[in-house]
Amino acid sequence: MKADTFAFLKQEFGIDEKVLKIVEEAENDIEQGFKETDDITVHNQYKVLKAFQKNRISDMHFGWNTGYGYDDAGRDAIERVYADIFGCEAALVRTQIVNGTHALSLTLSGILRPGDEAIYISGKPYDTLEEVIGIRGEGMGSLMEFGITYNQVELKDNKPDIEGIKSAITDKTRMVCLQRATGYAWRNALTIDDIRECVKAAKSVKNDVIFMVDNCYGEFLDILEPTDVGVDVMAGSLIKNPGGGLALSGGYVVGKRELIDKISYRLTCPGIGGECGLTFGQSRAMLQGIFMAPKIVNGAIKGAMLCGRVYEKLGFDVCPRPEDKRSDIIQSVKLGSKDAVVAFCQGIQKAAPIDAHVTPEPWDMPGYEDEVIMAAGAFVQGSSIELSADAPIREPYIVYFQGGLTYEHSKFGVIKSLQELKDRGLISL
Repeated sequence: MKADTFAFLKQEFGIDEKVLKIVEEAENDIEQGFKETDDITVHNQYKVLKAFQKNRISDMHFGWNTGYGYDDAGRDAIERVYADIFGCEAALVRTQIVNGTHALSLTLSGILRPGDEAIYISGKPYDTLEEVIGIRGEGMGSLMEFGITYNQVELKDNKPDIEGIKSAITDKTRMVCLQRATGYAWRNALTIDDIRECVKAAKSVKNDVIFMVDNCYGEFLDILEPTDVGVDVMAGSLIKNPGGGLALSGGYVVGKRELIDKISYRLTCPGIGGECGLTFGQSRAMLQGIFMAPKIVNGAIKGAMLCGRVYEKLGFDVCPRPEDKRSDIIQSVKLGSKDAVVAFCQGIQKAAPIDAHVTPEPWDMPGYEDEVIMAAGAFVQGSSIELSADAPIREPYIVYFQGGLTYEHSKFGVIKSLQELKDRGLISL
């Protein structure tokens, strides 16, 4: 960082010189990791470009119609592009899918039938999925209410328990499910190699079992996606990685055509499926978002690496470690106290372009067991590919940092979080 930038940050944002020096040192420490990330981005950018050219995307696909959406050319083009990027037969990419949890819920409820069993092999799923399954909450509308049973296989040393997976699969097991990202767990995200091994193990026991991956936060972290290594169906959110910060809402499901058809019947209704449903003029933003996504994800990954290295240098436990292979954009930091978690998130909020003047506080959020604090000063509300941080208010007080539409902004988030902790006397430099 040049001297004039140092001076600007000190004068205009009140950043302490010690904070800036720690961040600069950390940045130098992880230079090789940045290069490896850039290599992945180059591959993925060209993969996305190829999908656009193959499907002859033109400005006609940016228009939209009204009513049922039978002839929404933009919607159909988006779904062809997604199917090609993820190496699948078919895709469902819709503004009507409200978030990643909804995409996953559609996938589970569209495929599973009464008497079937679903197994999560990555331990406890993300908080909001617990009510979908029925293992928490009132159970209204849950899978369990409809006679679908559930089992889970815990990770072993934070890696899939291959023998445990094999033992858990029975005749009634219809789906094997894996969450790639960490969620609110203290572990590294599961890698493509991990997923490949899990698919092989599950299919060796029951060849017709459907393997599903929750790919939220994981898109474009590798040159391969889970669907490239045998996964049958996969779901995610457009306000995370693949939306590139431009998609205003939505989610996606990709996979085998037979499965996507079943899921589309749950999204709308039997007999209609994916034939209806407008893009409401969002096709341009959705297409531009997926085109920009590899580069946007690149900045987010670098920001996460920087965050990990900065807080590691200060003596905090971080996950993943800066040198670890990354499979999602999330950086976890074990801060050890509620005050530190709140200060960190409030520092991130102060770094935002939108609502920087707002002070986030812990509150009861729908779908979450504990109070949660969320810093999210974003152009698209709730977009976690934009700079954000969140944490459940529970021991051992871990904060989860992710996103940034540019690396420079993600870096500034790290700077402001550090400054906030210093100003409150929660760290010493």
